[in-house]
Amino acid sequence: MKKYSLIIVAIVSALVASFVVYSGLQPNSWFQQHSNTTKTSNLAGTTTVAKTAYTSSDTATTAYNKVKNAVVTVQNLQKASSSSSLWESYFQQSQGSSSSSSELETASEGSGVVYKISGGYAYIITNNHVVADADELQLITASGKKIEATVVGTDSDKDLALLKAKTTDIKVVASFGDVKNLQSGQQVLAIGSPLGSDYATSLTSGIVSAPRRALSAEETGSKAATAIQTDAAINPGNSGGPLINLKGQVIGINSSKIASSTDGTSVEGMGFAIPADIVQTFIKNTEK
Repeated sequence: MKKYSLIIVAIVSALVASFVVYSGLQPNSWFQQHSNTTKTSNLAGTTTVAKTAYTSSDTATTAYNKVKNAVVTVQNLQKASSSSSLWESYFQQSQGSSSSSSELETASEGSGVVYKISGGYAYIITNNHVVADADELQLITASGKKIEATVVGTDSDKDLALLKAKTTDIKVVASFGDVKNLQSGQQVLAIGSPLGSDYATSLTSGIVSAPRRALSAEETGSKAATAIQTDAAINPGNSGGPLINLKGQVIGINSSKIASSTDGTSVEGMGFAIPADIVQTFIKNTEK
């Protein structure tokens, strides 16, 4: 009897174990306790487009936008003479005409910045070497308008020139910033037309490498000068354009760079700008 009891217990245990295994295999069994999940898919493949456009609030962008429409390309126009042959020369002289024909050509291009609008005239600061030997001067505004300009005054030692142009197309002026407390490491931006008007209002950025650098006559090609040194890229055509701080204020007028030392060693990131206080003194003396 005891033998049969053990057999019955074994059979019952096997049946219970089979039920547990079977129950555990069911999708919603108490043993597995599966959580409900929902799968979704974008069958249409539609792209979501933001309803509002992104507007940059970057400090450098804001400073640039404040000044860019006050920056112009300055074209130095000079007469190009083509000599006639001896026979043509004799014929022209006998007819009472000139022995050579002349027309204006763009000899070089630089940059300038409008600092004042008064009495229907826009007043522009640039470098003296940008306007030197010009027969005529032409400005190209940020919007592409061409305007004739005349020289008010120059200073070859400081490499500065003041121009004016009668126009209603220029409506933005730049303001000067304080450079007394300028420090190395401060971020600056250079605006101008490197390689000419095709690249007008180009922007480069950098820092102040030295707030006051004494340059020798050998380095300037003229006379000793004091300049702001910066590693912002300054290329031919940038001359006369503004070096600005992140408030959008002009702290200098870009004038030159050193590409190699006297022994021929190539260097990078050595640009120079005439400090704003020197520029303002020149303006004050020229406008008298």
